[in-house]
Amino acid sequence: MTKDLMVRVKEVIPRTYNVKSIRFDLGVEFDFKAGQFLSLTLQNNPALKRYLSISSSPTEKCYLEVTKKITGSDFSKTLGQLKTGDTVTIQYPFGKFILEEQEKRIAFLSGGIGITPIRSIAKYAVDKNLGVDMALIYANRSLKDIVFKEDFDAMQKIYPKLKVSHVLCEADPGFKCIPGLINAQVIKNEVSDYARRKFYLCGPPAMVEAMGKILTEELGLDKKNIITENFQGY
Repeated sequence: MTKDLMVRVKEVIPRTYNVKSIRFDLGVEFDFKAGQFLSLTLQNNPALKRYLSISSSPTEKCYLEVTKKITGSDFSKTLGQLKTGDTVTIQYPFGKFILEEQEKRIAFLSGGIGITPIRSIAKYAVDKNLGVDMALIYANRSLKDIVFKEDFDAMQKIYPKLKVSHVLCEADPGFKCIPGLINAQVIKNEVSDYARRKFYLCGPPAMVEAMGKILTEELGLDKKNIITENFQGY
């Protein structure tokens, strides 16, 4: 059952030069599953309503967080101007891009701001010490575009079963990454046991479609082992 709430902005956190996280103080107990999304309405204006993935984990009890790339759209510009104490309306939870806790081996393929629900899932698995083996291949244009880099670095240090591989179009000489784009060979190299894993794909629709074809047509995975989320929060 979804809930409609008017909530206050608790904190605004810059993540990169063009990405912000907005944390909301709900003031009540809230229940959602890692990887789900919500609807967010600004200024009580239906024209300023969007669906955004929840980037916080259910284990982070004191707030609910969304993270968005700030673009030139009216919604995005208005969201980017939010400050502590402002109010917005949310409705949640939605979506089935969630972790089944019995899973033992999973892999994430993501690009850009599509990392938001994956951050929620990974943080939940690490905090709960679920023991699930997680591999993330995360594509961006450059080092400065990587969202939640510090979070994933910290999670890898305390949770050995999380491996993060960065793929960058513009490789930085001082940063360990795979230059180029995600392709079948990158997946084989970084996730050698790919045939034994369930894959979660999240990013721009064109990327999700392309990754799905690589997994099914080039690597022979069954569609039932692929979970997709065409990210709507641009």
